[in-house]
Formats: sequence, C-alpha cells, structure tokens
Amino acid sequence: MTAPGLSIWSHPELLSALAAEDWGGVLRTYRRLSGLSQTRVGELVGLVQPDVSDIERGRRRVTSSEVRQRIVNGLKAPAHVGSPDRQPVPGLALPGAGPDEDLLARLTGTADATHKVDSPTLDWLDRLLAEHRSAEDLIGSRPLVALMRQQLRSVIDLYGSARGPLAGRVVRLAAEHAQFLAWMAQDQGQTAAALAWYDRSHDWALEAGDADMAATTLSMKAHMAWSGGRGDRAVRLAEAARWSAPDASPGVRGMAAQMAARGHALNGAGSDARRLLDEAQALVTRASEHPEDEPVWMYFYGDTWFTLQRGMIAMHLRDRVDAIAHLRTGLAGLADGYRRDRTWYGCCLAHAYAGAGEAAEALAVALPLVPDAATVGRPHSWNELHVTAAALIRAGAKEGRLLVEALREQD
Repeated sequence: MTAPGLSIWSHPELLSALAAEDWGGVLRTYRRLSGLSQTRVGELVGLVQPDVSDIERGRRRVTSSEVRQRIVNGLKAPAHVGSPDRQPVPGLALPGAGPDEDLLARLTGTADATHKVDSPTLDWLDRLLAEHRSAEDLIGSRPLVALMRQQLRSVIDLYGSARGPLAGRVVRLAAEHAQFLAWMAQDQGQTAAALAWYDRSHDWALEAGDADMAATTLSMKAHMAWSGGRGDRAVRLAEAARWSAPDASPGVRGMAAQMAARGHALNGAGSDARRLLDEAQALVTRASEHPEDEPVWMYFYGDTWFTLQRGMIAMHLRDRVDAIAHLRTGLAGLADGYRRDRTWYGCCLAHAYAGAGEAAEALAVALPLVPDAATVGRPHSWNELHVTAAALIRAGAKEGRLLVEALREQD
C-alpha cells in the first residue's frame, strides 16, 4: 500500500491509466494503492459511491470535462503526462518520471528532426543495457533504478524516428528495459511495481514478436509467486510461459520448467519437482551447446546457476543434506562479480545449516554475509538471515543470539 498524496503518482500503472484517460483504471488503481474506500475516493472527487463503482466497473463512461477535472484535482494527479504537443505512441506510453533534459538530449540526439535512428545507435543501447545488467549483479539494483528509467525514456523517444525493422528493434529494446526494471523492483520487494513493469514488458514483447522475452516475463512472475509462498500460482505462470511460447530458446524454456519445479517443491510435490528439474537440466545442456542462440539476458543461466536451484528445491523438500551439498557446490562456482547472488545463496546455505542442526556452520557462513545483506541484499537476503537466526534461537543455539547481534549492528 502506498500512502495517499503525490508520491502515489510515481506508480507506473497509475500513470499509464491517467495517460490513457482510463478513468475507471485511475480510480481502481488509486484505491488499491492508497487503501481508500470507494466512498472516501468519491468524497475527494465529488462523486457518490455508486458512481465511483459504476466508473470502475465500466458501467459509466466519464465524458464530462468537468468530472475529469474533478478526478484530476481531487486525487492530486499530475497536470499532464507526456508532452502536450507530441502525443506518445499508445503502445509505448512510458510510465514514470522522465529523465533530465540535458541527459536526454545527449542520449537521444538521433531522434530529433534532422537525424534518424540507425542500427549502430541501437547496437550501442544493447551493449549499454548488458553492462547495466552486469553492474546490477555487483552493486545491486538501488543505484541503477533512476538511471534505467531515464534510459528507457531514451529508447521510447527513438520510436518516433524509427521505420520498418528498426521500429521493431526499438519496441524489443523497450521490452528488455522494462523487464530489467521489473526485476529491480522485484529485487527491492516492490511487488505491485514489478508486476506492472512485467506486464508492460510482456505487451511490448508480443508487439515485437519476441517469444523469448514474452516467456521470460511469465517465468519471472512465477518467480515472484514462488517468493511469496504461492506454489500453485508459480506453477500456473511457469506452465503458461512454456505453452504460450513453444518457439522460445532452450534456455528460456528451461527456466520455465525450473520455475514450475520450484512451485511444485513449494507445495511438497517432490516427484513433479524432480521430473521438471530433469527436463530443465536437459534444456540447459542444449542451451550450453549453442549459447549464440540464447537471448542476452540469459547470460547467467548455466550449470552453476542450475546447481543452486537444485539446492533451493531441496530446501523446500526439507532435504537439508542435499540442499547444503548443492548450495556449497554452486557457490564455489559462482564468480565474484555476482555479489548479490553470492549473498542470497550464501544466506540460504546458512539457513540450510541451521535447519540441519549445524549451528556453528550456520553462523560461520552467515556472519561474513551480514554487511552485503544489509546493502545489496535487502530485503530478501536480509530477511533470510533473520529467518536463520530465528531457527537457531528456536533450537536453543547460542549462535542465534550472536547472529542477531551482528544484524542489529547493521540496522
């Protein structure tokens, strides 16, 4: 839930509804984010509750400029979204604040009246996005969010001068940026924002005919469901990624199979989880034989990462010995540049040791991770260390109190 006020209008879903003049969507999303009732929102905009309900349900259209203005004023919406003299392409309306004008001018000079976007410009933006993905592995998502929103704005502004195949490349590039923004929101525990960005990425991927990205967004939504403890939803979304994009690359299909396995493991369905893991492993092997056929954002997906997933699934199935073995092996093969992932899987290893009753080993793994968990690992790694400390304390191990003291020093 977001507190009422101007800050609520930073939400991409709300801004998108406002830009499209979807007044039912504006009212629904505003209420969901603010937690206000239809009656209270009606008081803000000068409507009775049944009218608010009818607008939200699409039973009543807002055709009066006076009513539209009351909604804008009552909910303290931005005066305008986008440029008043240049309407954005409807399929590419960008939610969120725009970039600094000077930076925008430098990055999007190819989109002005005297230049046309070309392949070298898009190649450069592809490489830039790849560098930012690598940077996020090392420094975490928080320092990059504002920059990536600006960069996506730059990509969007190239659309107006793109023609033919270049226009498709711009839409595909926009989908990749939106997926990255979704992942960073997910990494920071901002579920609503992440879902909105994944939806936007999925729409753009379909528009661009990019089966790999369309399937990836569904798999990542399955990952979110798994993170929230919803095994059934994780399975459904992962299976949707599989059947909706049969032409996706082996690696992308392997990710979907592995996400479905996670969901089954969360539900305690060990046989289904192991069957899908074996299927995912076969697809990963195929992908490794032809890495040039895999999309660039699958750079992390290999044997090491897959070993770590086996460890996570073993944890769900309460096979602590197998979990510890796979997590230790995976961490040993994980490069130092994956600082955020090393923190997360290290915290999971500490949790596995605690669950196995090996308190000393749990503390030995957990303590060196506390600083990184406090910086690049909030909220997920940070929460995992607290869960580990709680497990140790329940077991009566003194190591639990020592871990709590270390966590307090970073709070």
